[in-house]
Amino acid sequence: HSHSVSCVLLPPSQIMTFLMSLHSNPVLRKTNLAVWRACWRSWKSRLHSSTVCTSSGPGPLNGPEEVSPVSHENAPHNPVMLREVLQYLDIQHGQVVLDMTFGGGGHTKAILNLVPEVTVLALDRDPTAISLAEQLAKEHTGRVKPLLGRFSKLEALLSEMNMKPGSVDAVLLDAGCSSMQMDQADRGFSLSKDGPLDMRMDGERYPDMPCAADVVNTLDQQALASILTAYGEERHAWKIASAIVEARRVNPITRTQQLASVVAGSLPAAVVYARKDRLHRPAHVATKTFQALRILVNDELNELHAGLCAARAALRPGGRLCVITFHSLEDRLVKRFLQGEDLSNLDQYHFSPRKGGKGKMLDEKRDGGSLYWRPLRRKVITPEREDVKDNPRGRSAKLRAALRC
Repeated sequence: HSHSVSCVLLPPSQIMTFLMSLHSNPVLRKTNLAVWRACWRSWKSRLHSSTVCTSSGPGPLNGPEEVSPVSHENAPHNPVMLREVLQYLDIQHGQVVLDMTFGGGGHTKAILNLVPEVTVLALDRDPTAISLAEQLAKEHTGRVKPLLGRFSKLEALLSEMNMKPGSVDAVLLDAGCSSMQMDQADRGFSLSKDGPLDMRMDGERYPDMPCAADVVNTLDQQALASILTAYGEERHAWKIASAIVEARRVNPITRTQQLASVVAGSLPAAVVYARKDRLHRPAHVATKTFQALRILVNDELNELHAGLCAARAALRPGGRLCVITFHSLEDRLVKRFLQGEDLSNLDQYHFSPRKGGKGKMLDEKRDGGSLYWRPLRRKVITPEREDVKDNPRGRSAKLRAALRC
């Protein structure tokens, strides 16, 4: 192989399908390509003694950090761009609002306090978040209706509640990982807190669902590099993938800080210390690797697309949609969806920046806009400087707002 990942990008959904099949179907294990067989055989024997994603494994190089999950009651949560969200949703008395990512409940609480007799449908795939929504529902009788499930299950969940298409007045979709998930070390999302390398947003709802440790300990170098390139936009994907493969030959990679150390050790010091975030502040060199693994494990981009389609079906004409994203892959998807582009094949799409022109249009109008959406503001909305000081985690957030035609 050339040490460049531009050779062949494997479709990430194909990689996840392969992982799932290995967990559930022994016949498919025998029929997959030889390139998958070698990496699986080297790791399969470890499954007999323990599951990688739940194993304590070797701790970080500088000693294990005590795991202390944030309690439900004391979980700090600052909703991102709250003022802008309330402005563009423009919720009125008695309306039905769908919060598609309840998380810690910050946006929903603000809506309940601001607008009398509003009804909030609180969706989340994380059982921990839904437990918070259930507590809030007890405090606001009849005004909060918790819904446990992924974006792709939303239409079925609304149908079970006898909510007809076109009956929702406003939708908020806050994509990505919640602060609550990041703050709980045992969830495996955080770079700063050591914990098992898990990253499953659904928690233990799907025990056979591969976790991040399954990915890094099973896939070969080419597949890992493809994931880091496609989902992390990582320039050093091949070097990092090579380091992961070498490190797991000594010990399985089962801890978050263990993986972070492997990534940092794979790159020159000049790269490690030069990496900055969008505000030109120092950023950990493994941030993009963690992002890529999290997106793959949770199928986030396909779920985001499914969520946007479900929001379009749920909203009434004249209803409002606000979508908050936290990295360029999500924002490009949302932008192109609202412009009416056909995103039905995300594997081929890869969300690469366009070099002029538009992609294939699904619902183009004569004026070049979307049949379903009218932007409430043409340019993307970003947090004010003061908001970033109060909530540094929201520094990369982008908000897009549109009216359902």
